Amino acid sequence: MLTTISTAMIADGSGIFATLLGYGHTFFAAIIVLGALIFVHEFGHFIVAKKLGVGVEKFSLGFGPKILGKQIGDTEYLLSAIPLGGYVKLTGEDAEEECEDKEHSFAEALVWRRLAIVSAGPIFNILFAVLIFTIVYMVGVPLISSGVGKIRDDSPALKAGLLPGDKITAIDGQAIKLWDQLREVVHNSPDKELIFTISRNQKEFDMVIIPESRKTKNLFGEEIHVGLIGIEPEPTAFITERYNPIIATYKGFQKTWEITYLTVVAIKKLFERVIPADTIGGPIMIFQIAGQQAKAGILQLVFFVALLSINLGILNLLPIPILDGGHILFFLIEIVFGKPVTAKKREIAQQIGMAMLISLMVFAFYNDIMRICCQ
Repeated sequence: MLTTISTAMIADGSGIFATLLGYGHTFFAAIIVLGALIFVHEFGHFIVAKKLGVGVEKFSLGFGPKILGKQIGDTEYLLSAIPLGGYVKLTGEDAEEECEDKEHSFAEALVWRRLAIVSAGPIFNILFAVLIFTIVYMVGVPLISSGVGKIRDDSPALKAGLLPGDKITAIDGQAIKLWDQLREVVHNSPDKELIFTISRNQKEFDMVIIPESRKTKNLFGEEIHVGLIGIEPEPTAFITERYNPIIATYKGFQKTWEITYLTVVAIKKLFERVIPADTIGGPIMIFQIAGQQAKAGILQLVFFVALLSINLGILNLLPIPILDGGHILFFLIEIVFGKPVTAKKREIAQQIGMAMLISLMVFAFYNDIMRICCQ
């Protein structure tokens, strides 16, 4: 089982490794990010294999030449030179090779066990994001409040009498505390009359504002109509919200589901060419963003790790031979038809999958280079 990362998946990057050595802060942050994601992914395969009685011969962070290694029990734990992936070598992983230890052989294991082992890597990546978000919600995250900052000239808000420093506490009776809540209601109500409850000088009163309809682009670059009232948030108005472990866990799953859904939709829209293909990024883009987020603060870096972990999990579940999703597809076919896919068909499929993955790697690397050259 191997992990490769580019747009969340890349296999070879020795040249990139050398290029980035001069960017100390960025490089260190990126190595921490990638190392964490690779470890979680491979640990998923490793621990489920151990629990289900399948032997693990090697557990490696990185590819290529061995830097450090230690044999503990039946497993050799490795730190390898190229930090853009990792792998777990299972006993009897290749069904075509003779395996003396058939009791602990992956190829000899029941199909549901093989399915569980292969699925564990991506699932652990997604659960890792849940854990990150849960901790963040427990510790507390600063969020922008619904306080009003600048007001655009000739805007619906100005015409209605809204003033900088006002706080919007409700819309149509729905309580509002955060800027995101306010924005969602207004965006979803173009040309609709809304009753805003305003707090000003410790007094509350209502005013009617009709958001004007404006054309804009959504997260995927599609043109949509949204409602706008012409205000900006108060730049210093933040609310720190903390939750107990139960609520934090619920919100962690909720946030992970939201990002998972957006990731799946984004992949779909890439195939539909709604999202330009040049938005696909490779290792250089990951290194750059990791460095930027590290400079912006630990919270931003942590959120980026969670986002990338979800992306890695979802992309590895794609039914592309050589990725975890390709193996899962083979096992599901075996379950349905009652016999495994023949070695010849698997070999052809994996060659096609390898060609697809290499093409994606080259394209992502090309996008990274062009992005740097055009800056």
